Amino acid sequence: MLQTGDRVVYPMHGAGVVAGVEECEVLGEKRSYYVIHMPMGNMKMMVPTDSVEAIGIRNIIPVEKVGAVQKVLEDKPYRITGSWNKRFHANLERMKNGDICSVAAVARDLILQDRKRRVSSGERRLLDLSMQILVSELVYACDKEPKDVEQWIGRVLDTNKFA
Repeated sequence: MLQTGDRVVYPMHGAGVVAGVEECEVLGEKRSYYVIHMPMGNMKMMVPTDSVEAIGIRNIIPVEKVGAVQKVLEDKPYRITGSWNKRFHANLERMKNGDICSVAAVARDLILQDRKRRVSSGERRLLDLSMQILVSELVYACDKEPKDVEQWIGRVLDTNKFA
């Protein structure tokens, strides 16, 4: 059960804070919803309280796991062969589970690919989304500003020996 003030990750949307619980009537049915404030993009998400597990909402990673994220950013990029559309869908599937290391791997792969040869507009949107999700969680995990987290990611990728 989530509590007001809990920092959580909503897969494919990023990290936010549980602002409270509201009762709403949708299609004639009253349900309880967690209200999650997502600072990146200044969004408010409403999630049925009985659907949290099915959606995959989870707590923010502890600061101790940031090293695992750094290792992913330093690892060799995974090259998906085929058209941009095939790569887009493969990367999207990798991100859907909401695991920060999977999201970091997609961001790494797309950023390093973009540095060599511009990615397609569809992959650019996925790159931006993966970065938004990654940065939003690391902001909470490290208690840093988004700009500082983005700079840290850039520095780590600059030293990627496989780039």
